[in-house]
Amino acid sequence: MGFVLIVLLVLVVLVLASCIKIVPQAYAYVMERLGAYQGTWSVGIHFKTPFLDKVAKKVNLKEQVVDFAPQPVITKDNVTMRIDTVVFFQITDPKLFAYGVENPIMAIENLTATTLRNIIGEMELDQTLTSREVINTKMRSSLDIATDPWGIKVNRVELKNIIPPAAIQDAMEKQMKAERERREAILRAEGEKKSTILVAEGQKESVILEAEAEKQSAILRAEAQKEKMIREAEGEAEAILKVQKATADGIRMIREAGADQSVLTIKSLEAFEKAADGKATKIIIPSEIQGIAGLASSLKEIVVDEK
Repeated sequence: MGFVLIVLLVLVVLVLASCIKIVPQAYAYVMERLGAYQGTWSVGIHFKTPFLDKVAKKVNLKEQVVDFAPQPVITKDNVTMRIDTVVFFQITDPKLFAYGVENPIMAIENLTATTLRNIIGEMELDQTLTSREVINTKMRSSLDIATDPWGIKVNRVELKNIIPPAAIQDAMEKQMKAERERREAILRAEGEKKSTILVAEGQKESVILEAEAEKQSAILRAEAQKEKMIREAEGEAEAILKVQKATADGIRMIREAGADQSVLTIKSLEAFEKAADGKATKIIIPSEIQGIAGLASSLKEIVVDEK
């Protein structure tokens, strides 16, 4: 009897313990009572009615990531390629998530595949390869609307990989190689052009500098020649002044000595004699001096006869 009581007591304790539920952070429990939806438990401690209530579904409220396998799609220009997608979603309504669809992940995968085929079917190959952001935006918008009745919010959709056919890949690689070679040729031509321009500019600057140096040299030579001529002219002027001064002094001394006109005339003849210096072949003498010279000769002859 005592053993039975102990067993019953243990059973009661276990049942009561099972009725205490603690919901962790970022989770929610969907509760049912006698098979019907009873409520949603959030974070904290909760108590359920024994044998009547049960946890129908534990829902993860954190953002989740699902990577789907590559899906075959056909572009508008009839090119078949394979595209795999990554979907980021979060459960916003645990009740709708629990009762909205049987397998939410499979439903999202199938919905992603059909939406991707619809979008890619309206685009050509080149547009598909260069419009990832457009495709991602359209898919996120479509999936978010479609999954709203399931209590799921699609936050982001990314095209993980686009795999075109082998022939298309080979053609793209050849095109890329040709484009790289073209860019290389352009860069080489631009480099040669810049090098030629720099050499021409250097030669131009060299010619300009040489011309400028020659110009400065000519200016300096002209200035030196000018200074030399000025010095020579100043020297000649000074010599002339000295001669004129000496001549004036001589005339003044003669006048002070009381010399008459005859003496002055003789001095003038001596000056002409010095001017000729034995080198002149012809000397023009004024008529007044010629007359005086004749008179002087006559006087000289008279003096000789008297002797």
